[in-house]
Amino acid sequence: MTIERAIPTDHDVLTAITKRSKAYWGYSQEQLQEWDALLTFTPEYITNTETYKLVSEGVAIGYYSVFVADPQTLKLDNLFIVPEFISKGFGKKLMEHLFEKAALYKCAAILLDSDPNAESFYSRFGFVTIGQIENAHKTRFLPVMKKSL
Repeated sequence: MTIERAIPTDHDVLTAITKRSKAYWGYSQEQLQEWDALLTFTPEYITNTETYKLVSEGVAIGYYSVFVADPQTLKLDNLFIVPEFISKGFGKKLMEHLFEKAALYKCAAILLDSDPNAESFYSRFGFVTIGQIENAHKTRFLPVMKKSL
């Protein structure tokens, strides 16, 4: 099991992981189709963020992406795991890697907009809900979470 920097040609693999993982939470096909553009990765996105994939036996089974929001804050933009590997400790591996990266940046905090189904996952790592934000399609609200470092 390794965590590797994603490259632009990984965009289709990351898109597939994202869509499969989102579907795991029981969202309807209609919702998933409505969110298609938000769940689709481009090579440019991977170039412009730090995106790391979790690889097992040569296959990506999860990933996260992060960018510097301001000099003191990292923004966790995505974290997804293939459904067969959810609740098996692989999300923890990605979070530990994220915290190592955050230490290198000497950031004071990490922010994220959580899927409501993942709020308890992030809480286990010390993230606190500090508000909510309406999603891009204005169909639901997402918890805004912060972890001080």
